[in-house]
Amino acid sequence: MKIDLTDTTSSKINAALMNARRAGGATAAGMVLTLVIVTDEGSAYDALKAANDASREHPSRILAVIKRAGRSPRARAETRLDAEILVGADVGSGETVVLRMHGELAAHAQSVVLPLLLPDAPVVVWWPENSPQHPAQDPLGAIAQRRITDAVTAESPVGQLAQRAASYTPGDTDLAWTRITGWRSMLAAALDQYPAKITSAVVEGESYNPSVELLGLWLTTRLHVPVERVVTGGPGITSVTLRTKDGAITLDRPDGLMGTLSMPGAPDRQVALKRRETSELIAEELRRLDPDDIYAAAVRTPVERLREPAAAQAHPGPDPDPEPAPVVVEASVANPARVTAKVPAAKKTVAGKTEAGKTAAKKAAPRKRSGS
Repeated sequence: MKIDLTDTTSSKINAALMNARRAGGATAAGMVLTLVIVTDEGSAYDALKAANDASREHPSRILAVIKRAGRSPRARAETRLDAEILVGADVGSGETVVLRMHGELAAHAQSVVLPLLLPDAPVVVWWPENSPQHPAQDPLGAIAQRRITDAVTAESPVGQLAQRAASYTPGDTDLAWTRITGWRSMLAAALDQYPAKITSAVVEGESYNPSVELLGLWLTTRLHVPVERVVTGGPGITSVTLRTKDGAITLDRPDGLMGTLSMPGAPDRQVALKRRETSELIAEELRRLDPDDIYAAAVRTPVERLREPAAAQAHPGPDPDPEPAPVVVEASVANPARVTAKVPAAKKTVAGKTEAGKTAAKKAAPRKRSGS
């Protein structure tokens, strides 16, 4: 069922929802949360499709907020609220309301959304694109228990991680983190089966991909070992290697579909690591609405903690108490995409000789880094 309301109000929308529910034979809402999607016309279709698919697992009221402030003075002066109500099997297991706010009303979206929230139910806000710098301080984000952003849609996806770290508030999360759930699960299961001491790690994946960086930062915070970052052609994350004194644990996925898990003394195994659709990512985030402390620790770790391959050569062999050397990232003014990773020389030994770090620093060639 589809109901169009032009130049309407929140109370009229609520009444129309109640009538549509009664016409469908439902006496109670039966929904578990309110999902607010802040988007534009260009991204609305894909975002609503993903949210409606996720609502089959989490019945919810979906409110799509589309702001049309207008560019001309006449358009800005025309304050109007148009609504499109969708109920029934075609829109998942809940209700969908598309709110188009014209003129000055676009700056006060929370005043329209508040009366439409389900009573005594959690609120989740999702920005498919153009997320605010501080989601928790956004007028709509302030009313939510969970705030979902997506760094991959930013102009500088990896650079967006620094903004997410600076503005982090319990309840924040990012779909770049959700995309690596399968990798984290597989690697944790591999270490349960082969509980060896990890000396270092290598994460390989395409450049400008925040999920690759977050996976490396997660390994850094959980294993406390040096993690090397290698840029490949993708798609997404292509390989993770955990080095031990008896051999390497490798999870390799060159095609974005199936992965191969290799461990010392065991035959290779095929594992499912398909790149997931947005609807699956949203459904996963809606399963838990409490703060994600593991994500907070990973995103707050500076990306510079991940080493370039040249930096890793300065520390051959396992270190009894490894401490990642700082990597100084310098961008050329003439060419911001050109990045040089400088690794400081190692401290002098007792005999007055320098270690191999000085040689590796001289050989460090300029490399394009994700998010630079």
